[in-house]
Amino acid sequence: MEHWEALKPGGYRFAWDDTLFRPGTDSFVLSSFPRLKRGLRVCDLGSGTGLLGLLLLQREPSLTVTGLERLPDAVQLAERCAAENGLSGRLQSYCMDLRDAPTRFVTGSFDLIVSNPPYFPAGHGAAPPDNVRRETRHECGCTLSELVQSAAYLLRWGGAFCLVHKPERLTDVLCCLRGGRCEPKRLRLVHAAPDAPPSLILVEARRGGKPGLAIERPLILRRADGSPTPELDTIYFRDASS
Repeated sequence: MEHWEALKPGGYRFAWDDTLFRPGTDSFVLSSFPRLKRGLRVCDLGSGTGLLGLLLLQREPSLTVTGLERLPDAVQLAERCAAENGLSGRLQSYCMDLRDAPTRFVTGSFDLIVSNPPYFPAGHGAAPPDNVRRETRHECGCTLSELVQSAAYLLRWGGAFCLVHKPERLTDVLCCLRGGRCEPKRLRLVHAAPDAPPSLILVEARRGGKPGLAIERPLILRRADGSPTPELDTIYFRDASS
């Protein structure tokens, strides 16, 4: 079943389908992490139905966002979403394997790469029975190392690569980034509550960056009583300033 929702009153509308990628907290927190500037050329690797790109455009309307996604149904829904919001010229989706980026783009085509990739290696634990959920959770079609290689190819020198991942893969993420010529520069841990262990990590790397990793204050999503923190309200466009 297809669903349409607004990011905020009067804001862009996004679409999702029960059989495709469902909206999750990880996409929302990732959209708040990059340091956005006017006119940036952005590429979303594994873009699904285009929610992350739409979130970035809601925060900075001058961006141009290009999504690369393997699943045709997801790309079609992303294209409809772009048309619905009048963004067909600034939110584009290509149905392609992100590992084939050199066949369509020249190196250094983008200022910022974002990605909400599968969190688990292929063969790790029980795989979901359907292809969509399997590709969402497991590195069946593209490994973490291959993701970083594609990001490094697409980024201009000094460009940023921002991704969300699981804390237990932190060593893998940092090693793959450095090995792929994307130096880790910023790290932020995401906690569901003040006394909870981190559930997500946000990492920014720079193509050709110098060594030196800044560990930022944690992102706490909810107070001890379960109510959302002011930062979570901002991430979900629930405060007056967003």
